Amino acid sequence: MAIARTKNVGISDYKLRLVMDQVRGKMVSEAIPMLRYMPSPAAAEILKILNAATANAEHNDLQSREDLKIVRVTADKATWIRRFRPKARGRVGAFDRPTSHITIEVDEVRN
Repeated sequence: MAIARTKNVGISDYKLRLVMDQVRGKMVSEAIPMLRYMPSPAAAEILKILNAATANAEHNDLQSREDLKIVRVTADKATWIRRFRPKARGRVGAFDRPTSHITIEVDEVRN
């Protein structure tokens, strides 16, 4: 089993999970083209981490890329970045930017 994770991605966990539900449990060879042609920025971020997990499996565990399956993919809440925007009458309005931690595990499926 190979794991890749990234922290503090500037996309909310809800938006990431919408894309993750599409590829959860699929073979890596099926998931990569799906993610590549999705218009969402979340798909591009997940694709990067999936490629890292695949490379970890090939290099560290000597597993074949064609036999890899996505075992677990999660998006967890991270810290919120506080930002400020100008409002009426010279005041300031605060808003929060969500960030997430992404973890992907892949494992070889033996036929």
